[in-house]
Amino acid sequence: MNEPRVDRCSLGEALIYRIARTIEDGILAFHGFGSPLVQLALHVAKRTHAPNLVLVAGATYAVNPMPPFLAPTSNDWVMDRGAECRLDIEELFDLAAAGRLGRMFLSGLQIDRWGNLNTTRLGTESLKLKLPGGGGGCNLACDARHLTLWTAAHRAVSDGRGARRLRLVERCDFITSPGHRAADGRTRKGMGLVGNGPDWLITELGVFDFDESGHVRLREVFPDTDTELVRANTAFEFPISEPVATTPLPPAAVCELIRSLDPLRIHERELRPEDRSRTFSGPDCRPERHA
Repeated sequence: MNEPRVDRCSLGEALIYRIARTIEDGILAFHGFGSPLVQLALHVAKRTHAPNLVLVAGATYAVNPMPPFLAPTSNDWVMDRGAECRLDIEELFDLAAAGRLGRMFLSGLQIDRWGNLNTTRLGTESLKLKLPGGGGGCNLACDARHLTLWTAAHRAVSDGRGARRLRLVERCDFITSPGHRAADGRTRKGMGLVGNGPDWLITELGVFDFDESGHVRLREVFPDTDTELVRANTAFEFPISEPVATTPLPPAAVCELIRSLDPLRIHERELRPEDRSRTFSGPDCRPERHA
């Protein structure tokens, strides 16, 4: 009997696939806490184009686990199923400091044009909102060879009083994890950082890379977005890679893999309600294209 065709994919599935395509084969990658989108992206990469990926689970530091499904919390021990071994947290940071952490994934309530992230506080002169903080994100952002940044809240929504809080900001109120340039203009090399900094920023509106100066540059938009929508929800001007491509959609086999790994659709919790209904047609007809 023929397998049923997957004729549509969701925004969440498209995001997972696009994040997965930033992951190289044969590297050590660490996903940190709290993002089912990134967790699934790593497992998709490991089970498709990157079989030699060394995947370190964020909550338990398990190496190459093969969980049967995504649990509602990243600290559930089912996420360690089939792991080859486990690292101590000190070992992970030592690997990063030695330049052996190939890719790390980070997000923040504020992301600026240079890929700096704020997960610490809102407000400069006075505290307006205390955020959870960065944990070890700052250390790892300094040392990891490459960073994939992501957010599922690029679109700025009104707070009910007419004000819009932008996620992609002109300048972070506080820099928790460094990007390519500090607030005073110093580069990563000038600060003596080991890692190369972010090379991808993936949002629910589009995909950015970073140009030679370290500035974000729009590279792709989703089938239902365009450059003007991205501009309207970004606090700074950005260069555009011409022509802007349409973000490649996941093949049917990848959609089926994501659905088998996430039968509870945990990843949708990371999306706003209005974005959970965004779907795209024809993943069977879209050729795979590499990042």
